[in-house]
Amino acid sequence: MPYLVNSDLPTEPAGRRFRARVEAGGIVELPGAHNGMASLQAREAGFQALYLSGAAMTASMGLPDLGIITVDEVAFFIRQIARASGLPLLVDGDTGYGEALNVMHMVRTFEDAGAGAVHIEDQLLPKKCGHLNDKKLADAHDMAAKVAAAARARRDLYIIARTDAAASEGLDGALARARLYLDAGADAIFPEALTNAEMFRAFAERMPAGVPLLANMTEFGRTPFFTTSEFEAMGYRMVIWPVSALRVANKAQATLYQAIRNDGGTHRMIEAMQTRAELYDLIGLHAYEALDASIVQTVIPNGQPQRGGAA
Repeated sequence: MPYLVNSDLPTEPAGRRFRARVEAGGIVELPGAHNGMASLQAREAGFQALYLSGAAMTASMGLPDLGIITVDEVAFFIRQIARASGLPLLVDGDTGYGEALNVMHMVRTFEDAGAGAVHIEDQLLPKKCGHLNDKKLADAHDMAAKVAAAARARRDLYIIARTDAAASEGLDGALARARLYLDAGADAIFPEALTNAEMFRAFAERMPAGVPLLANMTEFGRTPFFTTSEFEAMGYRMVIWPVSALRVANKAQATLYQAIRNDGGTHRMIEAMQTRAELYDLIGLHAYEALDASIVQTVIPNGQPQRGGAA
């Protein structure tokens, strides 16, 4: 049913639902969903939680992932994904949009918008995709202060601390930072841009027992391809595919636009399109129409407007 009906909305806060997914055992698959439509498609495929990537979100706006958008712009995406799918959502919080008070504002804004979890990273602005060169790291204690601020601001939001230190400080440096962030209040750790299975396994083995870890299976990056089950076997409890859906959608759109230019129309692309019926079914158009009609019938008998003076 449409999200407009209160009885159909989740009864538990998104943060508690996200935590329950992680603590249920196994590994949580978090495909990237960069808008409400993508979130509906992911839910239709059977996923039970989603990820909103900063890189995918900014790219969908025609911008690079350099930390130049605002908290309120991200909240717009959170609201549409949470509203459309009803699934708990992990959100890319970049560097927290400033220092301690800014991080607290981010947490409150994201949680109010419907986020279930957030990750913040230990880079300095202008931040970069974790799989690029020349990243600048924040002081570890400054990052720990941000984590502590986030933990103090949240009601139920699940907090994941991301460290980009492996590339410049090695595994030992990344592990030291991760332990510091856990002490500051992080619920889980995201070691970014590990480059082989040995690094993934070593990081997991040297972390305190029971700490949930997140792996990033982005394409065209430093990490080779691993499957969900392979990440689970290496000791990881969550895996994200941040930009995959956007990349596929972008490629399809480029093909469409070129076809219109080449062929003077879309007639050669019909087989590649989602049909009108498929679109309406996915967004629940008929359920919205039925809801509207049911309210009219309830308030106005037989759907006829009332005329005349007051009763």
